[in-house]
Amino acid sequence: MTDEGGVSGVEQDNRDKTESQTVAGAPCWVTLLSRELPAAQAFYGDVLGWSYRPAGLGEDFCVALSDGMPVAGIGALASSLQVAVSWTPYFAVADVDAAAARIRERGATVAVGPLAFHSGRAALATDPDGAAFGIWEGAVRSDWTVGRGSAPAWLELRTRDTTDAARFYSQVLGWAPETEGGFTLVREDDHAVLRQDEHVVAKIRDGGVQAVPDPRIRPRWHVYFRVGEVPGAVDAALKSGGALLSPEAASPELREATLRDPDGALFTVTSEATG
Repeated sequence: MTDEGGVSGVEQDNRDKTESQTVAGAPCWVTLLSRELPAAQAFYGDVLGWSYRPAGLGEDFCVALSDGMPVAGIGALASSLQVAVSWTPYFAVADVDAAAARIRERGATVAVGPLAFHSGRAALATDPDGAAFGIWEGAVRSDWTVGRGSAPAWLELRTRDTTDAARFYSQVLGWAPETEGGFTLVREDDHAVLRQDEHVVAKIRDGGVQAVPDPRIRPRWHVYFRVGEVPGAVDAALKSGGALLSPEAASPELREATLRDPDGALFTVTSEATG
């Protein structure tokens, strides 16, 4: 899978803000590879209340804002690159070349890069089960942290086998059972939880099946966005051409719902405080 829009989006927003560094292995950005930028902007503006500013990379790129703070990047390159519309997370690494080598050594694919940008270097990869993710070496936004502020509420990897996936990402990104100041990955019941200072950042769950028609089942990284009212977001999505995938029917007490945007990208809206 290729995602130049995502690579460019993370680079541009990082150069706009900060020269600070973050803990290696941390989620540092998410991006949507869409087909048409105005349509994607209209949909997510209606559903999540986002506004937008140019990313400085041409008319096919933008940075999404929530209450004036950055949320994600959107690049309209899916049609030209002939790839599926999807949300993709990026993870900070100390050395993108070394991380790319670790990815290849463990039977996964580096699809794009590493590429050099103004404030860092990036690559896009797929893990051994086909889930797409990015790695980024360089400056990151100090005001963007998963689970806090305007950033996504949390990330979730839907994968074939939790143990295998946890081993792969731990070896590539440096997640460990116990670390000081880093990210801790712990097995809990039937899934694994990634935390920093007891703060849930991501989860890894079994159940992904490769080469099935339903994209909800295929291995992938999934993004959760926090909203004030889930039923209102669901209603806006349906009115704007999206679809409700889970649960089957919305109710006033609904606290979480998985949606598909008009181009097919999957995401979940939630009112939960933690993952």
